[in-house]
Amino acid sequence: MDLLRNPFKGVIADIKGRAAWYRHDWVAGLRSGFRILAPTMYIFFASALPVIAFGEQLSTATNGILTTVETLASTAICGIIHSILGGQPLLIVGVAEPTIIMYTYLYNFAKKQQGLGEQLYLAWAGWVCIWTAIMLFLLAMFNASNVISRFTRVAGELFGMLITVLFLQEAIKGIINEFSVPEDADSSSPIYQFQWLYVNGLLGVIFSIGLLFTALRTRRARSWLYGVGWLRSFIADYGVPLMVIVWTALSYTLPSKVPSGVPRRLFSPLPWESSSLGHWTIVKDLFSVPPAYIFAAILPALMVAGLYFFDHSVASQLAQQNEYNLKKPSAYHYDILVLGIMVLLCGLIGIPPSNGVLPQSPMHTRSLAILKRQLLSKKMVDTAKESIGKSATSLEIYGKMQEVFIEMDSEQNTDSVDKELKNFKDAVLQEGDEEGKLAGEFDPRKHIEAHLPVRVNEQRLSNLLQSILVGGCVGAMPVIRMIPTSVLWGYFAYMAIDSLPGNQFWERMQLLFIAESRHYKVLEGPHASFVESVPPRTITIFTVFQLVYLLICFGITWIPIAGILFPVPFFLMILIRQYLLPKFFDPIVLRELDAAEYEELDGVPHEHTLEDEVSEAGSCISRRDAEILDELTTNRGELKHRTSSLREERSVQVPSNAVQPRL
Repeated sequence: MDLLRNPFKGVIADIKGRAAWYRHDWVAGLRSGFRILAPTMYIFFASALPVIAFGEQLSTATNGILTTVETLASTAICGIIHSILGGQPLLIVGVAEPTIIMYTYLYNFAKKQQGLGEQLYLAWAGWVCIWTAIMLFLLAMFNASNVISRFTRVAGELFGMLITVLFLQEAIKGIINEFSVPEDADSSSPIYQFQWLYVNGLLGVIFSIGLLFTALRTRRARSWLYGVGWLRSFIADYGVPLMVIVWTALSYTLPSKVPSGVPRRLFSPLPWESSSLGHWTIVKDLFSVPPAYIFAAILPALMVAGLYFFDHSVASQLAQQNEYNLKKPSAYHYDILVLGIMVLLCGLIGIPPSNGVLPQSPMHTRSLAILKRQLLSKKMVDTAKESIGKSATSLEIYGKMQEVFIEMDSEQNTDSVDKELKNFKDAVLQEGDEEGKLAGEFDPRKHIEAHLPVRVNEQRLSNLLQSILVGGCVGAMPVIRMIPTSVLWGYFAYMAIDSLPGNQFWERMQLLFIAESRHYKVLEGPHASFVESVPPRTITIFTVFQLVYLLICFGITWIPIAGILFPVPFFLMILIRQYLLPKFFDPIVLRELDAAEYEELDGVPHEHTLEDEVSEAGSCISRRDAEILDELTTNRGELKHRTSSLREERSVQVPSNAVQPRL
């Protein structure tokens, strides 16, 4: 009831909190200079590629009424609005999979209604957006964001896993459709003859699997053994868009006898064509929608509002994790109000709305943390080297570096800086001798990288620039249309698989298929803390419950009309987690399985005993014999001769010129 008694309390507090930092948000970005372009380009590619893929999915689902032009335009317009007017500029907005799902349901419903049809589909969707905006305004007014703490890991990971399954479903459907004639195509065309359909399908399989494999490999380039550090980092950050370009280029290396329509490419009208201009004036058709359907739009609007509130809040929450040590206040209530404005605007101009997206939002924060660390590190190292040249003591050098830290981190007070730099100070002072003099080989960079606290360059410029670049993609549609659709299906599969690491629900699902005798393999590598702290049987029961719940949610999406209610189970999960699960699981166990933060433990080598070698049947025929033999032989069948490290041997060898003891 306190929420209802103080309307706009949260919004007003957010505005006051962020207004004090608004000027600094822009100054901090401008002071970064050209360095701001690195995180800008990084997050631009991370935002643009999914939006292009979603545009193709939406075009297929709505018979070309909405295409990539509209998804890019929405992401750009909403991104610019949020970067200028939004409360939390680290939050990235864009058209996401839930929006595509909802707009697909709206289209499938509208085209079957005599009072609507395809002609009034966008106008009716506009009414859905109007009602959604009103509901978001009410949620912001009555401080609904205070309940964000109830969006626990259970609900969030279930939602993330459903999106993963839907991504995979879309990828599989897309590849299968490469072997068939599109619904609105002329089946008499030569490219739709059996042999070319078959070639198109095979090329689709090759391009989609090729993009999936190479994207996953480049994503982990930082751990490669080959190449210098900066090259591996570049490939890891920009490898996925590079692979899209590479596979698109390969699609143009086919023999000249292959028809130009093989393989199929992204279909979208150009932004200046008449088919792309009609929806901008959809507002004039709003009152052509029959009154009954205007009020019927309240039901899907209720689902969209709840979905956006959930998705937007979680994305904002993950962009502001405690580990990032953000110094500026959050603005959950105010951002929901801004989201309502953006949804209203998108509905009135006939484009799908944008909301906070994952994983782009935390990726944006992480990229800015790296930038801020680079700026601090460079300035502090230069200052330390200058002081070393003047033969300063370790205490004097630390004092100079502390001054630089305070100057570049102006929002901190001296007391908090002393507390955060304590470990750094101790490390520097330990390098000095009794008089505080430093050894000649003292390297300040080593201590800065090890002990400098995490800092994020909290500013608005990178968000604004990446949104403008996304808008520029609308004008680049002639180039974007060169991408084969099969490459986009591979990208859908990549997004699905790349979202699995770190999802504890997925990790627990894998544990279900690991034999008890092989659990030591899990403990030998890095693993989540619940693997050790929660009994295996409890983990199994909890995971099976989540799996059944996921199947129910996925099944709802297949129901023709009721599928629009698919967000309801996630809202119910909040109540189930709070009131029902504590009756079946110990509170301590629930805290482990539904922890707010991902806690990982280091692996511990397992010492094998005789009991480990005995099979379940009680015989001593060891199934590990073959494993041991595989470890001790090469693929050519040669036996490996293992000895201690050469470094260890050399450290104990006596030099040839050493004086030998007399006998």
